Amino acid sequence: MINNFQNKFGLTKPILIAGPCSAESEKQTLETAHQLKKHENLIFRAGIWKPRTRPNSFEGIGSKGLQWLQKVKKETGLKSTVEVAKAKHVELALKHEVDILWIGARTTGNPFAMQEIADSLKEVDIPVMVKNPINPEVNLWIGAIERLFDSGIYNLAAIHRGFFTYKNSKYRNIPQWQLALDLKRKFPKIPMICDPSHITGNSNHILEIAQKAMDMSYDGLMIETHIDPKNALSDKEQQITPAELENILNKLVIRNFETDDVEFKATLKQLRIQIDDLDIELLDVLKRRMDLVEKIGVHKKENEVTILQNNRWIEMLKSRVKYGEKNGLSELFIQQLLKAIHQESIDKQNNVMNKK
Repeated sequence: MINNFQNKFGLTKPILIAGPCSAESEKQTLETAHQLKKHENLIFRAGIWKPRTRPNSFEGIGSKGLQWLQKVKKETGLKSTVEVAKAKHVELALKHEVDILWIGARTTGNPFAMQEIADSLKEVDIPVMVKNPINPEVNLWIGAIERLFDSGIYNLAAIHRGFFTYKNSKYRNIPQWQLALDLKRKFPKIPMICDPSHITGNSNHILEIAQKAMDMSYDGLMIETHIDPKNALSDKEQQITPAELENILNKLVIRNFETDDVEFKATLKQLRIQIDDLDIELLDVLKRRMDLVEKIGVHKKENEVTILQNNRWIEMLKSRVKYGEKNGLSELFIQQLLKAIHQESIDKQNNVMNKK
């Protein structure tokens, strides 16, 4: 049975997790916390150990920063959370009375590290938040959570921080909302928290992503907040000041999950019936398309021609994207849709080619 993460500290939705990317000094940590303490449902975050891609960059202040978090709790009453990447981090965080642990994206994607952390948390009653892995592989995210389950850790939350891509994007990590929703369907009782700071990599887009998360009924937000972002030692572009955070929170629209309005429900029901009908039409069209794909496969087999015709695929993808964009469909959606159709087509033709 999964416990309710919010109930652990009497929090209500939406949860707010805010604080600097890194605890850089006692003064910076305490000043940030004092400026944030007025917010309800706030958990104070600060990175102590920072896994960096390349050496010789700022890798966190280390365990002495945990003492600063103890002072934060004593002076402000705020609960604290830090990132842990190995059993030693867990031991030190527990020793210094950290209230919540979070698992970073690099650690989530490493089953060995996840198992080490899970083993170190056996019989420990502490909430744990698990960020999605860097790469868009939802099974790594699921596996990390399952390892914690197996160690008896049920008080969990998931953090959606976006996924790495080689493509040009205005975001540092593209959201791929559907992957977070896939995890939510797998674990419907686990709260989902959005991390707009890491998704955007740019403080100018934080409100945009935060609003989208609230519109999809996320349970909370994790936003990197620093008293002096321009001089931050890590991720300065995506951090905001406490005043900027307050401005964003004031602009956020928190919508109802449901309503008792009879007229609204009747209209929604009719629109959903239309959606259902269109889905059936789409499936019928896809069936007819796959019938043609099989005929093409037979024709290729009879003439000893390979399945993949790369020039045709590139030409088709380009033309469909152009047509779709004229009709208000995003390039990313069209590419994902066509790639799924293309893979199914290849599988169909493979079956034809290898059928005796």
